[in-house]
Amino acid sequence: MLTLRRVNPSRGRGSEEGGVIAIRTFLRRLGADKRGATAIEYGLIVALIAVASIGGMQQLGGGVGGKWGNLSDTMNTVMP
Repeated sequence: MLTLRRVNPSRGRGSEEGGVIAIRTFLRRLGADKRGATAIEYGLIVALIAVASIGGMQQLGGGVGGKWGNLSDTMNTVMP
């Protein structure tokens, strides 16, 4: 039932974890992983859409504000 285990096993990049070979393997896998590049591409697309929509809203904002101003003036003259 009881097994002897060390309370504080040694940790770090020693020979028990593979050392330099483990680091090289990790870097190779990291270099082959394309998920990070895809996330960055999606982020850039979202940023471009946000900038374009903000610019479009600024262009349309003055015209819509003017229409609401005209409606408000008309309502104030008709219904004092």
